[in-house]
Amino acid sequence: MLPSSLLLLFYLFTAVTLLLAGWLLYRYRQERQYRRQPFVAAVEAGWETRQPAPGSALRHRVALIGDLGAVATDGPDPILELLQGWMREAGAESTVVILGDNVYPTGLPAPEHPRRAAAELRLNTQLDALRPYSGRVVFLSGNHDWNKGRSDGYEYLLRQEAYVHEQLPAARYLPPQGCPGPVTVQLAENLLLIVLNTQWWVQNGPRPLGPAADCSATDAKAPFEELHDLLTQNQHQQIVVAGHHPLYSNALHGGKFTAKQHVFPLTTVHKKAYVPLPVMGSFFPLYRKLVGAEEDMAHPKYRKMRRRLLRVLHQFPNVIYAAGHDHNLQYFQYRAGHYLVSGAGSKTAFVQPGGKASFTHEHKGFFSLDFYQNGEAWLRTLEPAAAAAPAREVFRKRLLPVYPAAASLAAARLVSVPEGSAD
Repeated sequence: MLPSSLLLLFYLFTAVTLLLAGWLLYRYRQERQYRRQPFVAAVEAGWETRQPAPGSALRHRVALIGDLGAVATDGPDPILELLQGWMREAGAESTVVILGDNVYPTGLPAPEHPRRAAAELRLNTQLDALRPYSGRVVFLSGNHDWNKGRSDGYEYLLRQEAYVHEQLPAARYLPPQGCPGPVTVQLAENLLLIVLNTQWWVQNGPRPLGPAADCSATDAKAPFEELHDLLTQNQHQQIVVAGHHPLYSNALHGGKFTAKQHVFPLTTVHKKAYVPLPVMGSFFPLYRKLVGAEEDMAHPKYRKMRRRLLRVLHQFPNVIYAAGHDHNLQYFQYRAGHYLVSGAGSKTAFVQPGGKASFTHEHKGFFSLDFYQNGEAWLRTLEPAAAAAPAREVFRKRLLPVYPAAASLAAARLVSVPEGSAD
């Protein structure tokens, strides 16, 4: 006969196990209904019928695509083919922004490294697709490009930046030399791109800082002060801010997990690691949600960076912030700002619908921003369709309205910020 205390523990453990199993079964059934299905919030119902104002010409187009690091190298890649079609249509008055994680799994190793050939092949595949493009190309770096945040990641970053410059001299790799930024690129009249190196704040080991490294920032807070100044000085412009890490996310790095990941938690590290760890396995998602790895929003480094960045962005309405990192497509409108996650360039992963999100989809694809002469800015969500079929547009939304007449006149009289200027 077991002592009463042990018997109580046994009953308690059994009850917790049954409750957890019931909850996971409920979650699993829910997920089967919405997995890989586009989610559109009720407020966005009828998006298919909404169109740009007639008669206004396109001024500039921007493709935002992240996490291309696992593109197909043994045949045609559907995302690169979709991007090439977009580039042919967009022409010279357009920009492709590559949002980081350009080479999986650990960026570009040294020439003698056994994984160097495979890494070069993946990067070359992207560069070859971009080579005929007549528009502007901007590369950002992500945590995988910094050797997954390890202490020698700065060497990996510099190596990749140099390789991109050598193979595609017209491309810009920003911020240069691994600096935190911000740096600016004038894309068109009254349209400004601001780039931040968000990996800088969560990176281990050496990080460039100060004039000795050709960085404008002298401490970890200075980039946010510079960003605030830039946004203040350029309120007459439409502004896109780009970084690798999202500020809102309904996916893995935002602390969202599938029922399967509670039972097989090691699949978050390797997709084939089906080692069942029921009950105990739920501690891993809980840890990632509450404490987090350095690439998760919950981690103290990421949390501090995100808090400081949002404190600035929330002061300026209609700024568009674009990121990758999570392998899906997400759009959030919050406090008059627009927040994109476009990390589905070569992989897909679970994303939960609802919450603050206006749109989510677990599918390969990317976002396009179309800026019109009348001031309208439209978000388009492009995904590859079946062979020989046109690209699918699964969601679109007007992010920025037409210029008020007075504001348009005032904007036309202001001098644009020179390309590459940080002030």
